Amino acid sequence: MKAVKSVVIKEPNTLLIEERSVPEPTENQVQIKVRLAGICGSDSHIYRGHNPFAKYPRVIGHEFFGVIEKVGSSVDSKRIGERVSIDPVLSCGHCYPCSIGKPNVCETLEVLGVHTDGGFTEYVNVPAANAYTIPDSISDECAVTVEPYSIAANVTSHVHPTQDDVALVYGAGTIGLTCAQVLKGVYQVKTLIVVDRVTERLARAKDCGADIVIDNSQTPLPEQLKALGLRPTLVLDAACHPAILQEAILIASPAARVSIMGFSSEASAVTQQSITSKEISLFSSRLNAKKFPEVISWIESKKIDPTKILTHQFPFTEAQEAILTFEKDQKTCCKILLTF
Repeated sequence: MKAVKSVVIKEPNTLLIEERSVPEPTENQVQIKVRLAGICGSDSHIYRGHNPFAKYPRVIGHEFFGVIEKVGSSVDSKRIGERVSIDPVLSCGHCYPCSIGKPNVCETLEVLGVHTDGGFTEYVNVPAANAYTIPDSISDECAVTVEPYSIAANVTSHVHPTQDDVALVYGAGTIGLTCAQVLKGVYQVKTLIVVDRVTERLARAKDCGADIVIDNSQTPLPEQLKALGLRPTLVLDAACHPAILQEAILIASPAARVSIMGFSSEASAVTQQSITSKEISLFSSRLNAKKFPEVISWIESKKIDPTKILTHQFPFTEAQEAILTFEKDQKTCCKILLTF
């Protein structure tokens, strides 16, 4: 057993830096010495008691990167010393979703840092299959962003963007910006529109490839799109408010694709006629389905640039201050990293 310091949410609104014991890795596990971890909205939601899947106490953190220090008996010892990013999706491998390549909605799904203890800790054991090797050409800071970019990789894999698309992304937070970079840098959509209500976020969206940015805080989005003569053929909702779905369907071109990623339990008022009259295809996307290799290749080939979303760093012992910064500073804050 190894004594380590971990960021623990004991109960909603109670965060502690606690000393815990990490056992030896089991047969198919590797032990990671964590170097960096990223703060996500879901970490804030767990801290505030708003994540329906979390149980307490919980070591949070599902975006993390480190070095393999020990391996289980069935894992090649040559992996010791590898720099790795960790896919937090734990799946059974044999239920119906797993059998069709959707382990992200496994019937017994667990997510590191949500359902089970995660990566905001000095050392952690994870399945060897979930530890993806990072090439030397990719920096530690970029390596820790593979998980958030995997969210963008998953949603875009459903909607199949093309160079003929006029794509619109709601929200210029972390997920909106990762989607923007993937749409423009990987799929090279014809026109990329990003919508948000914070000027500073829209400036960052421009830097991430947006051709057009729209502030919808004063003038409704449909009015602005009509004035521009634009009808999106692809809409991604990375703002995740229940009211957005009906508007997304309203502004979308006939035969468009619309995808949502939110987890609100509130009802979305949508009419069948608005969908069927234009034969709009609706999609949803959760987590990622083994998209890490794809994202790593995109970073290595410079199709996407994670440095554009990195804004803050804190030592992990200041995790509470980091989460408060994430919650309160919408203007300058995007991706916050914790250092270990």
